[in-house]
Amino acid sequence: MAQKKREPSFDAMIRLFLQKYDIATKRDINRLTRKIEDLEKALSKKPGAKEPTSRAKKGQSAAEVVLNAIKDIGDGASVADIKEQTGFDDKKIRNILNRLNREGRIKRKKRGVYVAG
Repeated sequence: MAQKKREPSFDAMIRLFLQKYDIATKRDINRLTRKIEDLEKALSKKPGAKEPTSRAKKGQSAAEVVLNAIKDIGDGASVADIKEQTGFDDKKIRNILNRLNREGRIKRKKRGVYVAG
């Protein structure tokens, strides 16, 4: 007795077509999307950027954080020292230093060096 030839299913024909012509499936696209999102997260983290100090997390203002950093450094704090300790950018630190100087809470020891006043 001769066996009947089975016709391939529609799904099998579609899978064969996708493989033959190298067409991406929904699963492939989702996998690539996840990888791209992971890469974007990794790139958005700045290397060497510090998170704010624990003092900033306790609800202190940025000016108080900078003033405490100057007090901790002691004999004279430069913008680079303050930046290293607080993690703030240069522009923010300079604005805070200007405000603190106007208020009389710090003094300029010499150009670029500040002490608590």
